[in-house]
Amino acid sequence: MLTMIKFGVALLCSYFLGVPVKPQQNPAAVSWADSVYKKLTPEQRIAQLMVVRMSGVDPNTKQPVFYTSEVTALIKKYNIGGVCLFQGSPVAQANTINKIQALAQTPLMVCIDGEWGVGMRMTDSVAPLPRQMMLGAMQNADIVYQYGKLVAAQCKRIGIQVNYAPVVDVNNNANNPVINDRSFGEDKYKVANYGVAYMKGMQDHGVMACAKHFPGHGDVAVDSHYDLPVINKSFAELDSLELYPFKKIFDAGVGSVMIAHLYIPAIDKTKNRATSLSPENINVLLRKKLNYDGLTFTDALEMQGVQKFYKGGDASVQSLIAGNDMLCLPVDVPGSIAKIKLAIQKKQLSWKDIEYHCKKVLAAKYHYGLAELKPIDTKNITTDLNVGINEMRRLVAENAITLVANKNTSFFPLQQRNATGKNELAYLLIGSKKDNAMSGRMRTDYNADVFYFDYADKDFTALKTSLSKYKKIVVGIHNLSRSPAANFNLSSAAIQLVQTLQDENNSLAFLFGNAYAAKNWCNANNLVVCYEDESITQHTAADLLQGKINYKGVLPVTVCEQLPYGKGLSSNLAPKLIPKATTNLANFARLDSIANDAVAQGATPGCVIMLVKNGVIAYEKAYGKPGHADETSVNTEALYDLASLTKICATTLAVMKLHDEALLDIDQPLVRYLPAVQGTDKATILVKDLLRHQGGLVSFIPFYRETLDAAGVPLKELYQPLASDSFGVQVASHLYLKNNWRDTMYQRILTSPLKQAGKYVYSDNDFILLQLIVERLTGMPLDVYVSKNFYTPMGLSSIGFQPLMRRGSLQIMPTEQEVIFRHQMLRGYVHDPGAAMFGGVAGHAGLFSDAYDVAAIMQMLLQNGNYNGRQYLQANTVALFTAYQSDISRRGYGFDKPEKDNATNAMPYPAALASPKTFGHTGFTGTAAWADPEKNLVFVFLSNRVNGDNKNLLGTLNVRAKLLDEAYRIL
Repeated sequence: MLTMIKFGVALLCSYFLGVPVKPQQNPAAVSWADSVYKKLTPEQRIAQLMVVRMSGVDPNTKQPVFYTSEVTALIKKYNIGGVCLFQGSPVAQANTINKIQALAQTPLMVCIDGEWGVGMRMTDSVAPLPRQMMLGAMQNADIVYQYGKLVAAQCKRIGIQVNYAPVVDVNNNANNPVINDRSFGEDKYKVANYGVAYMKGMQDHGVMACAKHFPGHGDVAVDSHYDLPVINKSFAELDSLELYPFKKIFDAGVGSVMIAHLYIPAIDKTKNRATSLSPENINVLLRKKLNYDGLTFTDALEMQGVQKFYKGGDASVQSLIAGNDMLCLPVDVPGSIAKIKLAIQKKQLSWKDIEYHCKKVLAAKYHYGLAELKPIDTKNITTDLNVGINEMRRLVAENAITLVANKNTSFFPLQQRNATGKNELAYLLIGSKKDNAMSGRMRTDYNADVFYFDYADKDFTALKTSLSKYKKIVVGIHNLSRSPAANFNLSSAAIQLVQTLQDENNSLAFLFGNAYAAKNWCNANNLVVCYEDESITQHTAADLLQGKINYKGVLPVTVCEQLPYGKGLSSNLAPKLIPKATTNLANFARLDSIANDAVAQGATPGCVIMLVKNGVIAYEKAYGKPGHADETSVNTEALYDLASLTKICATTLAVMKLHDEALLDIDQPLVRYLPAVQGTDKATILVKDLLRHQGGLVSFIPFYRETLDAAGVPLKELYQPLASDSFGVQVASHLYLKNNWRDTMYQRILTSPLKQAGKYVYSDNDFILLQLIVERLTGMPLDVYVSKNFYTPMGLSSIGFQPLMRRGSLQIMPTEQEVIFRHQMLRGYVHDPGAAMFGGVAGHAGLFSDAYDVAAIMQMLLQNGNYNGRQYLQANTVALFTAYQSDISRRGYGFDKPEKDNATNAMPYPAALASPKTFGHTGFTGTAAWADPEKNLVFVFLSNRVNGDNKNLLGTLNVRAKLLDEAYRIL
């Protein structure tokens, strides 16, 4: 009985915490695999181990072509195990998959070689994601996880169960023609870390990852598509470098591995036997020494690295003898099956071997949803596959673009206009005669004169003379090839031209392509490596040039002695849009004392204070650590869960904007904007009463409680550990709520008891309904609307919902070890359980930010809606919403205000010295933001006070009020 209890707890932990469970160990998967296996003929059992090409490129027309008739024949005759997608449009791919899946007796495993997303193959209509070299330039593995999550969403949308990614080869050969920019780089630790992150991003969201190319394809100078590469290293050398990332990703639970076509005598001395066909490599090294029992795929058996020495079906036979599970792109399926049967007769293989591999494949099919296969819906499929790509490309570009040389610091930031009006800036576009996004930005932002130099051009004498009249020259190096062959398509004239300009130290070069191409300018004075050459990367490069964001990237590979692995300069020059004053810090000693005392007493693990006086940052300082037991100190760029500051920094801003545009009349009843409330007692509530918490709604509905069992564990029918079409609302790590529960929560609000109208009851539900109004009137989710209309144009980069899409978890303060619902440390997931169940975007909570971005919003409001010369809200709207608007409470519209009797109140709020014009809000997690127009002062305090043993001490000590009063006394 005790054993059964332990087994049940283990399954529960695996289910809800996302611990990898191997398909062949899942009782349901094993049972399904057994039942399917029994129905297969001997030939079909062999064919289940084969993955064939579904599409490709016609060598004559260079257009996508589908091998539908060939694949259909193989399905009907042999019941093959899977197909691999290559070129073709999304609709054509989906229709073909639907057709062949409908024909298949056993569902086909659909695979793709989509290292940088399905756009790697569907290039006609789906944008690709950045390659792994660019990811390796980042210093944030959490973004790689989000990248994997996005790729998984693409795969699931188009019916793919396996993605042949990530590449975990350590690229330690700059002339590698086949891996190169497909690798995360040359550092085995980063390759391992980022490979695991990519893998988890996919597998946590229902798509099998495949680590490749075992045992390591990074140190070759021959392409295995055309020949068999040789690696002459000792096993000790391989074990210390190439094998390291594979060991780590195996330990982390990767579902499959792809075996490379390499000749490595240290592993197998059999002449010309590729590692993909080597029992020493698979049965001995992979299975016995490294204890990996996941699926193995051979690399494509049609490649010359195998076919040169093992023709046709011989390669398939040898692959199975070696111990592989799945044969990828065998040259001849009928011939392979015949030769495998012959090998069984010769006792080189056994039917037991076939049974083992076949059941293992079938269990994996069950594990990844093929037992309950549904046809792919082609409606809006191309649009769906493109969702999130541009945002991810921007996020990666911001974190990867690398400043590797910066002797002329006057380039950062590059001023947009010369004070005299004289044009002293030129942009030189190398590699094309056509404009692109970068040249367009240079024209628009700087009125720069644009010049061109193509790789066909030989002489630059006249061009050099024309450029000599400019004080600064920005150079964009474009249209490089990915391969190191032919020096990335660079011409000797172009190389010499860039070097000549660099020698004069008045040019800054942006290299839009492979980092290894920087070897041509190792002594450059001013050089930026951008890794990719598309519009979003180019726009990001322009923003970096303007100082809107700082350089964060580092070289993922060694280019030359002057440009080693890990080199990356931080410009650290992005100008704060609120300037910083020179202040005497001694004046703030008392402020320091209050904050330090709060941390020392355990009122909060960490916090940050920002004061803005007369439009200038007067004080900004962080205190404490992310958690009481942490070693790392907090910095001012850390993001905090803002809790109810969301009400003023998102929802109220959106309502004010709609009021500005006469799209929303706050004197109207709720039913005018939300027809769904018709017939309920909520229909006649006025919008303005929601804003001032006088609509009569209950303060809080604990939605989560009815989704837990008696032991407080999330109900299995409502939550899953992996995302799926039905369970897509992420409430925490490895916890996804059923999509339709959002409607249930809205229904709970509409049927909740209504208290006396006109009575003040502070309610989160008011702002959930306001969010619905905003989204119905704008046709956009709240997070998209406020970002488009406020955060992005204001140049704010930290504030937003769902922060893990923008920042790594280590940049986010841990909010709380939550024990009532999600049972985990919340870091980057919203603390408020209701907001979490809405997917992290809610009208009452969900925003994360650093102090600067909150201060910028408050400063904009303090300046009557104007920020850096742009009017975001009308002054009369700001005045209306931030004034007292209730006879029975201290509330404005959306904003909190000082108590009206502050002068005589024993507990003045928010502080004794706050003027009646002050407006702002506080948040449950220990946050506060206040703006005082009378004193021209903005005060922001952010903390994670709930991440501790004494969660109420911050309030008991009255820390926020003391700090605000002290700020008034100083300033």
